[in-house]
Amino acid sequence: MKKFVVIFMAVAFVAMTAMVAFAADNPLKAGEKAFHSEVVSWIPKDKHVTIVQLHAKWQEVLAGKSKAILLDVRTHPEFDAFHIEGSSHIHAGHMYTIPGKIKDPNAEIWVYCRTQHRASYVAGMLYKYGYKNVYYVDKMKTKDGATVTGGVVGWAAMGYPFVNYFYGQMKITQYMKQGSWSERNCGNYIREFSGQRGEKCGLKVLK
Repeated sequence: MKKFVVIFMAVAFVAMTAMVAFAADNPLKAGEKAFHSEVVSWIPKDKHVTIVQLHAKWQEVLAGKSKAILLDVRTHPEFDAFHIEGSSHIHAGHMYTIPGKIKDPNAEIWVYCRTQHRASYVAGMLYKYGYKNVYYVDKMKTKDGATVTGGVVGWAAMGYPFVNYFYGQMKITQYMKQGSWSERNCGNYIREFSGQRGEKCGLKVLK
């Protein structure tokens, strides 16, 4: 029996090692990374902006001093949970619909997402579509050398406000990653509906 357990553990270890190696050398991930770099290169360097610059532009928009379009490209559940006041919303996967909604190729468009990955794809593709004045909200370095992402994570980190249809204005004190808290893991409770990214909560049965 002990010999069987040892053999089983050895096989499992080899399998796990192979899986890790495959993940590290996954040519598809490498291909995406290379293509992403190409897409980012389509965005002019002077159109890479920070979350601080987005905030300044947002203030101009709310004050009626700018007609810039602040375009949130997160998913619908993400946007409905909270968003920047006055922002427009088109899912990144629906970027092909933008030319039908924003018909001026010279329109000033500021694109952002949760961090910056989806936004970079959308901004890059908009330049390929023929838009001339698209800004991509990228990550930035603070004076003390810390990195602040673009998108709503960076917006929250700077203490800027969000809005929600039901609750009005709010600020996020801590932006948590998936799996790091009970709401995402369906703690000791049940939910009639799944909520945002909590698909298994509605299937849970308390004992």
